[in-house]
Amino acid sequence: MTDASTAERELGTTFMPRFDAQGLLIAIAVDSVTKDILMVAFMDAEALQKTRETGLAHFHSRSRGKLWLKGETSGHFLRVEQILVDCDQDALQLMVRPEGPACHTGARSCFYRSLDGDSLVKIAP
Repeated sequence: MTDASTAERELGTTFMPRFDAQGLLIAIAVDSVTKDILMVAFMDAEALQKTRETGLAHFHSRSRGKLWLKGETSGHFLRVEQILVDCDQDALQLMVRPEGPACHTGARSCFYRSLDGDSLVKIAP
């Protein structure tokens, strides 16, 4: 990348998402009210486009190798209110309104355990 494109990506106003070698970037879903991190997933260009078009969080399922609308089977959609872009445009923070638990386990957030030594301890909701 040239210095000019690096400067534009890091300091400019043009959205230039930087996907990794697999065509993915990190997307962190954050509750817009509580500011709790709900989940971390990956987006490809299609997921990013669908999210922007619909206002519903779409991701790329690495295990299934396809587009995934969060809530398509559970009904627990993530309504995107704002997309924040990190400095080098390889990660997004999705400010969302969750419609139910964000985690596939039924937990409000995927971050429902803390590390205590070598053990995981469930934390209060």
